[in-house]
Amino acid sequence: MALTRGLISIALATTLASPVWAAGSGSSEPKPKTVICTKGNVFSESKGKCVPQQDSSLTDQDRINELRALAYAGQAAEAQAVLATLSDQESDQALTYWGFTHRKLGNVDAGLIFYDKALKKNPSNLLARSYLGQAHVEAGRLDLARLELKEIRDRGGDGSWPEASLAEAIRTGTTFNY
Repeated sequence: MALTRGLISIALATTLASPVWAAGSGSSEPKPKTVICTKGNVFSESKGKCVPQQDSSLTDQDRINELRALAYAGQAAEAQAVLATLSDQESDQALTYWGFTHRKLGNVDAGLIFYDKALKKNPSNLLARSYLGQAHVEAGRLDLARLELKEIRDRGGDGSWPEASLAEAIRTGTTFNY
């Protein structure tokens, strides 16, 4: 147990030493975004510059990278504006981010509904499970948070950002903004 806790602390310290972007349902951490665009713009990888949110050159991945950067900066409302431009609003990834941004804006009940929808689409969405667990930590329901942590581990998430961040939230009571 002490070894596991130590490894989680090391993994979390390593990831928190530089910007980290929460991952989608199946990956760990994407590369940190290095270009920050002005409000209403998103960095287009194909054009190599910031373009308006509705620009046709933008991919959903460009938009996800931008909304992660905004969420990391504590700008959940701005992240929702970018999120609204995703082509597939019903993907488990989009639903997860809708849940996260609603929760961070104080709309916890709406956030929980979106997490539930994401998990119905993809029960192995580790990020949704981590964010749901963190919502339980914020509500003081450590029993429910621990159940989500167990699900993450049972679904192969040992050592992942979702697992490490939820374990740390349970241990410290502090949740994450990304």
